[in-house]
Amino acid sequence: MSHVFDSIAEAYDRWYDTPEGAAVFRAECDCLLSVYNGPFDAWLEVGVGTGRFARALGISTGLDPSTPMLAIAARRGVETCGGTAERLPFRAGSFAGALMALTLCFVADVPQVLKECSRVLQPGGHLLLGVVPADSAWGSAYIAKAGAGHAVYKHAQFRTAKEIAGLAECAGFALCSTAGTLFWKPGETPESDPQIRSSDVRKAGFLGLLLKKNSERRS
Repeated sequence: MSHVFDSIAEAYDRWYDTPEGAAVFRAECDCLLSVYNGPFDAWLEVGVGTGRFARALGISTGLDPSTPMLAIAARRGVETCGGTAERLPFRAGSFAGALMALTLCFVADVPQVLKECSRVLQPGGHLLLGVVPADSAWGSAYIAKAGAGHAVYKHAQFRTAKEIAGLAECAGFALCSTAGTLFWKPGETPESDPQIRSSDVRKAGFLGLLLKKNSERRS
């Protein structure tokens, strides 16, 4: 999947500096922090991309298959590592937590990726997911773009929150909390003060899901 982002790394990153991109990013970060407000020491970001989430949240280590994306992340002070989510190059129990923000829809084997996340986490470690649910206005817009042959979204597979939680449970995780944001539709003027909700998140375009590794189950 690295080739999808290799040629657009700089343009992808610059979008977050636009008014819309900055509003979306701020809302997504606030949403993630609303479900996990603990320390991000000894955390890994899987699919770190250009490192914006890692830097904003204080995550020091990031993995990604795209060399151009990692180069930008390194400029942001992230300790980078090349590799795929399906085969994380780390020992079992290496991290206290892992973040996957807008990454799960682009991996080839979701069950394997979740299994790998469980393996590298310490017992009781947390997995923080940032996802665009398939049944939201944002998910529908991206799915439509994929159907039209969009260079990036045609490689993505969006799922509902229920589907993702079910896959995570099969990998040995328990869902702790959920929050949602992006209650405006794509193309609309972003909210000046984006809503972050922990209930009634059915129309949210972005969800933060906090999961905990079941310490009684082997990864």
